[in-house]
Amino acid sequence: MIVVVLVLVVTMFLGVPIAFSLAGASIVGFLISGTSLMALGQQLTMGIAKYSLLPLPFFIFSGYLMGQGGISRRLIKVVQAYTGHRTGGVAMVTIISCMIFAAVSGSSSATTAAIGSILIPAMLERKYDRAFAGSVTAVAAELGMIIPPSISMIIYGVITETSIAKLFMAGFLPGIFIGLTLMAVSYVLCRKKGYSGSEKATKEEKHKALKDSWLALLMPIVVLGGIYTGIFTATESSVVAVVYAIIVGTFVYKEISWEKFKKSAIDTLTTSGMIMMVIACATAFSFLLTREQIPQNVAIAFSTIAPNSGVFLMLTILLLTLTGMFFDSTSAVTVLAGILTPVAIAFGINPIHFGVIMIVNMAIGCVTPPVGVNLFVACKLGDIQMEKMFKELVPFWIMLLIDLIVIAFVPQLSLFLPSLMH
Repeated sequence: MIVVVLVLVVTMFLGVPIAFSLAGASIVGFLISGTSLMALGQQLTMGIAKYSLLPLPFFIFSGYLMGQGGISRRLIKVVQAYTGHRTGGVAMVTIISCMIFAAVSGSSSATTAAIGSILIPAMLERKYDRAFAGSVTAVAAELGMIIPPSISMIIYGVITETSIAKLFMAGFLPGIFIGLTLMAVSYVLCRKKGYSGSEKATKEEKHKALKDSWLALLMPIVVLGGIYTGIFTATESSVVAVVYAIIVGTFVYKEISWEKFKKSAIDTLTTSGMIMMVIACATAFSFLLTREQIPQNVAIAFSTIAPNSGVFLMLTILLLTLTGMFFDSTSAVTVLAGILTPVAIAFGINPIHFGVIMIVNMAIGCVTPPVGVNLFVACKLGDIQMEKMFKELVPFWIMLLIDLIVIAFVPQLSLFLPSLMH
């Protein structure tokens, strides 16, 4: 098994895509153990032949349609009307817009692109420092992974066989908590830097912005409210999100043309295909780990090192933080969820709570170099050199780590809302 893990680690550090790294390591493992490669094919098929994976491409599709249909732009407009006049107004608008957009996009990189393409230029127009504008956008967009629906939560739920609906519910309060703390940090920094707000919108302007965007604001309520009230399942809600985005974007806002629809569909197929390949190959790799009793051995090792759940959580946070620095969130969740979750359960930690900890930790990885995908997207949108963002990112990194520790050691923050579900 050491050879198998070595193949995986070496190929990943050489820049081989995670799906092919997992596939190569799995093939080596099957050959060394003398297992027929037909079993490998079966595991690959079983990995993606799951009903619980159906929401994934639909939520991705709805996120792309939102951007093409003008829904994201209208969300920003109404937030700007109500909060843009405060100190650091555009920065505040960025964070709040990311929180709202996260409630229907499911992806941090998609949130960065959708919100950043509009608000980074808006901050630059108001003389915000270029590095600060990119940092605020990248950090706030990580909420796309935490506030439901979250693609990473779907992957975690599939890997660990945990209720996706309850995971979605568990992400709400931590996501809002993180959003509020980021707003507090942003306010202090903007006050220090002297970034004032825009002109206060009149009642007529607020009314017009609300009137133009009420259908956009209604989207997360329809999609998530339907899940939590039992009107439809998480899978059905993803289809509802797509239909809603098409109807509003095409017939109400009249911004989705055939070309935009086709582009959204192609981007969805590309993104979904990549994620499905990772999950399929990870399933085969997990099969090898389970057969060799690696999760059980890890549990024994952790129980030796960690005398209690608190120490285990701190070690897990350290491990996931280091992992998030070098690997993308999909890869990390896919590989580590099946190994660490059984150990967490053995320590008496609720798998839903542990799932939130893992997702929040991986979301922080999205804004941590050298592989922070949100940073790359923000740099591209704002024409920013990444190394110039590091100084601006430090206060946000500190706040995010504090948030993570609070979420880890106050399980009620994650488990209160799921406990209300029947």
